[in-house]
Amino acid sequence: MALRIEKLIARQVWVTAFTNRAFLWLSLGIGLLLTYAAVTGWVTVRQQNATGRTYQQQARQDWLSNPDKHPHRMAHYGHFAFRPKAPLSVFDFGMESFLGNTIYLEAHKQNSVNFSEAGFSTGLLRFGEISLAMVLQLLLPLLLFFLGFGTIASDRETGTLKLLLSQGVSWRQLLAGKTLGLMAVMLTLYGPVMLATSALWFRLLEGTIGADQTIRLLLLLGAHFLYLSFFCVIAVLVSARSQTAKTALVSLIGLWLMLTLVLPRASQALGSYLYPAPSKVKFLADIQTDVLKEGDSHNPSDPHYKGLKDSLLMAYQVDSVQKLPFNYSGFVMAEGEKISAHLYNDHFQGLLAIYDQQNRFSKAMAFVDPYLAIRNLSMALSGTDFASYVDFQQQAEQYRYEMAQTMNDLQIRFISNRKPGPTDKPYQIDRKYWQKLPEFTYQPMAVGGVFRHEFIPLLAFVFWVGLLLVVAWRLTKTLKAV
Repeated sequence: MALRIEKLIARQVWVTAFTNRAFLWLSLGIGLLLTYAAVTGWVTVRQQNATGRTYQQQARQDWLSNPDKHPHRMAHYGHFAFRPKAPLSVFDFGMESFLGNTIYLEAHKQNSVNFSEAGFSTGLLRFGEISLAMVLQLLLPLLLFFLGFGTIASDRETGTLKLLLSQGVSWRQLLAGKTLGLMAVMLTLYGPVMLATSALWFRLLEGTIGADQTIRLLLLLGAHFLYLSFFCVIAVLVSARSQTAKTALVSLIGLWLMLTLVLPRASQALGSYLYPAPSKVKFLADIQTDVLKEGDSHNPSDPHYKGLKDSLLMAYQVDSVQKLPFNYSGFVMAEGEKISAHLYNDHFQGLLAIYDQQNRFSKAMAFVDPYLAIRNLSMALSGTDFASYVDFQQQAEQYRYEMAQTMNDLQIRFISNRKPGPTDKPYQIDRKYWQKLPEFTYQPMAVGGVFRHEFIPLLAFVFWVGLLLVVAWRLTKTLKAV
């Protein structure tokens, strides 16, 4: 019967695992951690999204309730943009706790995202958060190594391996059976996680399920199943190559430390060393320097704006800006906004290029370490990676620029060039004009963006599948019973 021997061997691994008291206690501990991670993830997403909606509505109401006033005052009054947590952030918190989710939007100034979890937490957050992704990516592989170190090495020590091979069991059948047994044990822990993640995801979407979110969920769960399967295969192959179970255990623990702790930190540090990024202070100072070179819209004697004024006076054949058919100050503000936004975007794209080089280096290390592949892919599919953060900041900046230029345009069209006298009422326009400004709504990146940004980790997964298959095939030709 096809696969009968493999099934018998897999069943033996299963029975051995669940008669091992230490394994049962460790499984219980990981199960409790997974339960805790699911509950805290659910509570965090629900609370932060509710808080974000409340403050977004409050910010909108504050904007709409402003009385009649000068449009430039409204430009400086500003607005807030809040980024809601993605449904799958219940699974992987990613970088959100450190990058923040709120931006204050105002004229002439591009602010960064603020109000991160790390800014309001104790130092405990520096050691990492307990999420479903963290437990699956770090702790469950260690449990699989603990269970799998003796799968073949123990049989070699007791003489069972020699007996099996003498009875006609091939190395291919033995490796396949042991691996399938480990994978079956793995599914007893991972299976409930898949069901729980799907249920939480469904509840957070509140019934509005789309193809994009469904593809993300399926890819996320499938990628983690494949990742955990890698560790099942690695455990069996190392056990098959080891003369004793003790040697296999030491080798697997060392490998786990290297893959999950040493290489990730080393790749991050090396990437930052090879492609150093400027500090925030230098980044902002460089922008300000370039803005002053181009022209200061608040300085009447600035050469750039003096030339602009002269060209306008000549074009309209007047001798004073007060005689122009539009508000000159509003025109200058619009020009200054355009220049500063262009310079900021240029510098920001340069900074992103450096970060992209750092991230590409780290992603390339996924060909050496599968943990780096799953970490990057998991964050991207969960919408908690750096690319999602940048996408939010760019959408918020586009909204800020349009808001500022709308206020400048209102000033150009409706505010007189004549300076009000000491007894005149300050110039202002009807509030209905800024009430027409649409509310900021963040549009999450489509799943196609994940494939574009995470092509290297996806390719690394294919590489690891091929590598482990080749190594397993080669070992079936060279392994010995003793």
